[in-house]
Amino acid sequence: MTHYAIANLQNVNLGPDIAEYLARIDATLAPYDGHFIIHGNQPEPVEGEWPGTLIVIEFPDRASARGWYESPAYQEILPLRTNNSDGVTMLLEGVDRTHRATDVLATS
Repeated sequence: MTHYAIANLQNVNLGPDIAEYLARIDATLAPYDGHFIIHGNQPEPVEGEWPGTLIVIEFPDRASARGWYESPAYQEILPLRTNNSDGVTMLLEGVDRTHRATDVLATS
């Protein structure tokens, strides 16, 4: 099942470290078939407020998402981001196209 790395970043210091992180992250994603599907666009909140910037990276499966995050290549550049921003990052399984809202009731 498709997995996603999702981050909501705030207080990003767009200095040289973030520039280096951005220059190097694509190479860390490639071996795990990861690619950005949301990155850097400002949201248009239609209900409530949204603090921060949303980033979503898609992977073909959990093993790929976890493998990327734990890879030496990504761990090497991770402090460039974490030392220059606040936020939450998570890995999350997606749903397929047949998913319906009531499907979550069957798992509770």
